[in-house]
Amino acid sequence: MQRLNSTVRPDHGKKLEAIGLSFWQWDNYWKEDVCYRFTAAQVDEIEAATEELHRLCVQAVSYAIEHNRLDELQIPRSFHAAIKASFEQNDFSLYGRFDLAYDGIHPPKMLEYNADTPTSILESAVAQWYWMEEVFSEDDQFNSLHERLVERWKTLVDEPVIHFASIADNEEDWVAITYLMETALQAGKQVVHIEVEQIGWDAQQKIFVDTQGAPIKCLFKLYPWEWMMREDFGVYVAQSKTRFVEPMWKSVLSCKGILPLLWELFPNHPNLLEAHFDAPHGLKAYAKKPLFSREGANIELHQDATLLHHSNGGPYGVEGHVYQALVNLPCFDGMYPVIGSWVVGGEAAGMCIREDITPITTNMSYFVPHVFR
Repeated sequence: MQRLNSTVRPDHGKKLEAIGLSFWQWDNYWKEDVCYRFTAAQVDEIEAATEELHRLCVQAVSYAIEHNRLDELQIPRSFHAAIKASFEQNDFSLYGRFDLAYDGIHPPKMLEYNADTPTSILESAVAQWYWMEEVFSEDDQFNSLHERLVERWKTLVDEPVIHFASIADNEEDWVAITYLMETALQAGKQVVHIEVEQIGWDAQQKIFVDTQGAPIKCLFKLYPWEWMMREDFGVYVAQSKTRFVEPMWKSVLSCKGILPLLWELFPNHPNLLEAHFDAPHGLKAYAKKPLFSREGANIELHQDATLLHHSNGGPYGVEGHVYQALVNLPCFDGMYPVIGSWVVGGEAAGMCIREDITPITTNMSYFVPHVFR
């Protein structure tokens, strides 16, 4: 694993905008003056760890449901039965992304699993692939995301029309959902975009409807389950005939409370970090993470009772915290990279890298492409 200097394409901005990555300049988000190079063996290790972690996570969901642990994850009880049904029916899941600590030497360690609403999908699937073809054409890339997404949509055979919902006036979400709609189109689906705020409810049919009053039979929602469950319309979700992507059982994984459950079930697993509810329980170095923290917000890193780093900018923490053993991220030229390892249909499908000047990855962290040889 190396961090290399790279030649910036003179027209890279136009090329990024041409594929739809409109916010590439925001705070220098897209960085192609550097890249990360891995060996084929290292990529194999990341791929294997990703599939193993997904398998463990699915087992942890089953355990949380069967042993009445959903309360600890701050999931409202009115949704417990629907989550159980969603899991037992094996409701369709499209994708997710693990955040992994990896230095190329030691086994990858799971930091968290964004199994509900991961973004950075266009830049992972398309932008870095085109960059590699132009700049590092003799190398390869761990990236079958686009093909896997298209093929995964095809397995949803009984849903010819899919509605895609995102928040109004959020450019990052718009870029992600536009790309995902394109993958569904390539799979032969009809797609309809709707803003979350525009979704209606048909009480007679017990189904959500779009602005034309048409039933939303299948809804891809780039909107977190923990928010949906607490919205005014959340009372209708559990009784709705609408199929949701990601499914309701993924709400168990979108909560960081899954981390101590994983450690409870699989202690000392090489890809897991020790984690606990409510207190460090003897950990000298740990990350204190709100259960529903997003984009690195309100996270604290502690070492021997000293606060090393913290991130602000979010409303999280009142819901409770988990305490996860602190892992030392590798540092290259003063930058700390985190691997984003993608899962499509339960299988590893590619990766991306976000790096920052601190060990806490946030929405302001840089996206850096990768290759391997």
